[in-house]
Amino acid sequence: MYAERTLETFIKKATSQFPVLLVTGPRQVGKTTILQHLSKDKRIYTTLDDPMILTLAKNDPELFIQRFPPPVMIDEIQYAPELLPYIKMTVDKTPEPGMFWLTGSQQFHVMKGVSESMAGRVGVVHLLGLSRRELIGQAKDSSPFLPKPDELQSRTVTGGRINLKELYRIIWRGSFPAVALDDKVDRDLFYSSYVQTYLQRDIRDLAKVGDEMAFLRFLRASAARSGQMLNMAELSRDAGVAPNTAKNWLSILQASGIAYLLEPYHTNVTKRMVKTPKLYFLDTGLCAYLTEWSSPETLEAGAMSGSILETWIITEALKSYWHNGRRAPFYYYRDKDQKEIDLLIVQDGTAYPLEFRKTASPRKEDVRHFKVLDNLKMAVGHGGVICLAGQLLPLTDSASSIPVSAM
Repeated sequence: MYAERTLETFIKKATSQFPVLLVTGPRQVGKTTILQHLSKDKRIYTTLDDPMILTLAKNDPELFIQRFPPPVMIDEIQYAPELLPYIKMTVDKTPEPGMFWLTGSQQFHVMKGVSESMAGRVGVVHLLGLSRRELIGQAKDSSPFLPKPDELQSRTVTGGRINLKELYRIIWRGSFPAVALDDKVDRDLFYSSYVQTYLQRDIRDLAKVGDEMAFLRFLRASAARSGQMLNMAELSRDAGVAPNTAKNWLSILQASGIAYLLEPYHTNVTKRMVKTPKLYFLDTGLCAYLTEWSSPETLEAGAMSGSILETWIITEALKSYWHNGRRAPFYYYRDKDQKEIDLLIVQDGTAYPLEFRKTASPRKEDVRHFKVLDNLKMAVGHGGVICLAGQLLPLTDSASSIPVSAM
């Protein structure tokens, strides 16, 4: 079963402009599937997961290029960075758009090699799991989320309605296509296999982890902190590892597309803002699995209910930007007086503030901290509270109650 993806439009655009296209993202989000769907069998396909092919790519990259000439799609390019200089030479000899399509599951290592080898020759896009818009068949109509009144009105109409039970079912199952598109797939079996593959492949490549159980403890401790400010000392203590090890392992979670750090917004205007990022898992199903919630109902009623909803909203907002080929200008606000705003979208010099609440009846008091933005000396746009309300309603002149279905 193929679900249309928002990123298809941008991939076509990037392919028409750049000789090389790189699609990065976690394992199993559909990088290969989307490219094979778009190629329609008009380009050679090869994967570096194949040991024989990988050996050729590493030991004789020039012969590899001769055997798999463009237009070609190369899966898991991070396993053979030796190929990148030869791809560059091939592109420089006869530059044409769309010569090489590459995928990579380890963004940091791939990006380092690409930036050194092919600056100006490659278009880079990031793919996550299925967004809700993609799940309901509105992939092509999905645009970067911005809480302007007209856009919110349109999103509310096209997003339909979603009740509490259905929302937490989506959150609990997660956004990996294999589990999101087929209810018959055993969710626990999928994530168990996913974590094992992740430990055996990506972690072995990115870092020398001597104790896999210690890394698994770290993974679970990180998942339990999704939606919270990052406290590295507490995280390392709970995982039973040294702080430097925890810091290194967190960079691995980021590199392999498992976790995302939301940076605090700060300017030179005030020094009273905190500078600690917030940690989010990029798939709520994996997060719920690692924290051992056995059903959507227990997750909704449990201690992580609010933070997992916040995680889902953040990832949906991220997908709306990344799947349109855009950088997400996302921050959060918190000052030393503990006044906090869950999300600031800063675009064209204007800050759009958003709060997340697990309630169907948001109040005016929920947006009271928006006033602190006056201290930033910048324009403040329309904001609101993303919540479980059934319809879009005004809270103040500049803030609305935003149904979660608008995501």
